[in-house]
Amino acid sequence: MRVLISPAAFPGMLTAVQAAEAMAEGWRRRAPEDDLTLAPLSAGGPGFLSVLATAVGGVSVATTVSDPLGRDVPASLLLVEDAPGVRTAYIEAAQANGLHLLAADERRPLVTSSFGVGQLVRAALEEGVSRIVVAVGDSGTNDGGAGLLCALGVGDTTRLARGGGALHEMDADALAGLDEARDLLAGTELVIATEDRCPLLGFDGTSALDAPERGASPVQAQALETALGHFHDLVRRTSTPALDLLTGLPRRLEREPGAGAGGGLGYALLVLGAHVESAVDIGQRAWGIESLLERHDLVLTGEGCFDWTSLRGGVVAGVSALAAIRGLPTVVLAGEVTVGRRETMALGVSGVYAVAENAEQSTHMMADPVGSLTARAARVAGTWSP
Repeated sequence: MRVLISPAAFPGMLTAVQAAEAMAEGWRRRAPEDDLTLAPLSAGGPGFLSVLATAVGGVSVATTVSDPLGRDVPASLLLVEDAPGVRTAYIEAAQANGLHLLAADERRPLVTSSFGVGQLVRAALEEGVSRIVVAVGDSGTNDGGAGLLCALGVGDTTRLARGGGALHEMDADALAGLDEARDLLAGTELVIATEDRCPLLGFDGTSALDAPERGASPVQAQALETALGHFHDLVRRTSTPALDLLTGLPRRLEREPGAGAGGGLGYALLVLGAHVESAVDIGQRAWGIESLLERHDLVLTGEGCFDWTSLRGGVVAGVSALAAIRGLPTVVLAGEVTVGRRETMALGVSGVYAVAENAEQSTHMMADPVGSLTARAARVAGTWSP
């Protein structure tokens, strides 16, 4: 049996690379003669760079940036040579604004800032790259990317880098330098890597959907929505609007899918001229997944929690869709499973297995994620490998 192992991260427990290694170790215990290929993937959150570094190599450039509360944290860029003299810089925004950088009582999206992500973009520009890919998953900020813009020379830190709650106090002068920031990036392709297709504003926007996870109360989420609306209004009135290439009309950037990704980081990057790509697709191209699938009999994927959001997109959905085209069975191994058989069959998944099926197993998984995942993968191998 030739098995392609292509999981996402198990947040708070294992990176995608670690999860793939644990699954492979378990599978080998039960089916040592099977041929295993590891191709971990990322939806754009923590571990995005490790997935790409494992797939294509590259050079890591260390730096120091501000976290969501302005404290110094280590971060890095991954520089990959696409062709002689043509390089791409990959950025994992969560290294600067990730929710994991904040303790439970520090999750205050009214004041957390994306300034550090802008510092990473500036560091990439200083490397003279042709393309910058910013993965924006698992954000602890909800400031519409105002902090990112500030780090690139827009306004000043006392106004734009104080978090989403302060945006409603801004006037037009606060965005001085926005056109210059666009010019700074004019010769560089800018890509937003995400699976999040929510817009900036509205009932399905970033404040309504994701601000509570970042620590906002319902009242605070509404305040953030109002502040982001004011921020967008000022951007629209004080800068040259981007035009739709098909219609020639000004683009409604706040409505575009992905504008709300990363607490609005997507919006700020769109304002700077970026376009959206699937983070999963970027990883799949790096691995050459379509070619790998032609040489395998089974796909093993997984993630921390396989729930209804998994059905809408992400690593499991992306991998299973490609496998289904080729008639390959896909098996999902997840920390927890909260969807039924009917939903998983609609996704093209042949089997779903939970590492933790009760409270005791969940506690054990948190204490020993590698051992728990390895043991479960061994049992799954006993079912699927001849």
